[in-house]
Amino acid sequence: MTKRVPITVTYGDGIGPEIMSAALKILQAGGAKLDIETIEIGEKIYLAGNSSGIEQKSWESLRRTGIFYKAPLTTPLGSGFKSVNVTIRKTLGLFSNVRPVMSYHPFVRTLHPKVDIVMIRENEEDLYAGIEHRQTDEVYQTLKLISRPGSERIVRYAFEYARRHGRKKVTCFTKDNIMKMTDGLFHKVFDQVGEEYPEIERQHLIIDIGTARAATEPENFDVIVMPNLYGDVVSDVVAQLTGSVGLAGSANIGEHFAMFEAIHGSAPDIAGKGIANPSGLLLAGVMMLAHLAQGEAAARIHNAWLKTIEDGIHTGDIYSEGISKQRVGTEAFTEAVIERLGQSPEKFPVAAYSTADTLMQINFDRSRKTQRKELVGIDLFLDWHEEGRDASKLADALHKITDEHLKLIMITNRGQKVWPSDFTDTFCTDHWRCRFHSSGELPIKYHDVLDLMRRATDAGFDIIKTENLYMFDGERGYSLGQGQ
Repeated sequence: MTKRVPITVTYGDGIGPEIMSAALKILQAGGAKLDIETIEIGEKIYLAGNSSGIEQKSWESLRRTGIFYKAPLTTPLGSGFKSVNVTIRKTLGLFSNVRPVMSYHPFVRTLHPKVDIVMIRENEEDLYAGIEHRQTDEVYQTLKLISRPGSERIVRYAFEYARRHGRKKVTCFTKDNIMKMTDGLFHKVFDQVGEEYPEIERQHLIIDIGTARAATEPENFDVIVMPNLYGDVVSDVVAQLTGSVGLAGSANIGEHFAMFEAIHGSAPDIAGKGIANPSGLLLAGVMMLAHLAQGEAAARIHNAWLKTIEDGIHTGDIYSEGISKQRVGTEAFTEAVIERLGQSPEKFPVAAYSTADTLMQINFDRSRKTQRKELVGIDLFLDWHEEGRDASKLADALHKITDEHLKLIMITNRGQKVWPSDFTDTFCTDHWRCRFHSSGELPIKYHDVLDLMRRATDAGFDIIKTENLYMFDGERGYSLGQGQ
């Protein structure tokens, strides 16, 4: 007899309580062996004065169970509230977001009847690091952080997933023609790790054309792996191809914890109306059961759901005249799935789960030779808004504070080189990057940088940020200016 497994559940916000009640009712009727601990996080906790949206006792439950089944949450509008979804993923180390997306043609209307893609998204870094600053009156900044260990872990997960689930191809989307260092690293790691899986086809596409092809030729994709922000956007695009984002569930997998959720939001505009589709959260629950090695229950529930869709019992978001047979609300849909437990679909492939379907925690080796790092310069970012915003005037003023160690070699504005330059029509803001580089053979120490900063401050310059310029084993560790 299968032992009951402790899990943590939150009913969430908006439509969350309705669809979580429906999903749990189906899971338990289908034979899931779950010992449920309920916590409350999200909007009510935010509004009670907790800016993180989650209390300590909730963290304690998650640590005890290691499994989180989560309904959609609402982050209140306004400053001071960080996304609790991102907080949970990063705190628990849920580095991999796994979203299987399928078309249910001809029973759900779609222009793309052959969608069968697994989206695997890096879940912890990239722009979702959430490090932002206002630096001048006109300019705001967010930091995009891509790490080699983070990239290798998610890429290896994608190839392992493909191998274990009989997938034949893994595609990577980046924008490394522009972000040559951050996205370039992700692409480089993709190629390096992919060489260890010779039986799996490897493909890389620039994010813009890749998204266009995924949206128009989804049958040509199998597994897609991406950095965080791209994955968030493209997975919704691909899910919508199937007819509704409400049909897609997702898993968030880490080394010690796992979280399962629908990919859609809390939809407060339809909350309490009894019309929400619980399918995405239910299918996330099926993924959870497979992860917990309760494959028989996962298959029983999944097949009952497929049979319900085949029989044309549809909620309003997927109801279509001439295709659907009955338009139902949340409760009636739930009962329809339960009535079909033990049945199998006739048109769709019958769902089956084995131990191979457990969403694995991969072994990850972080051992790596440390590279030699050499300081060769500094980027000083200045808030400077003299009338006319003439870069040559700024350069003349900066030349007065240079010494034999560091020489001004470039000024950029919003990344575009504006000095030295013969082109004076570039639009400039009050945010200037001033690059100082080693003057020659003299070694650069950080006290040389500090001396430069002191002279700049004494001269009245407003330093808002600095970035050290390093060489790593002789390879440049910083980008050139646009136009340099």
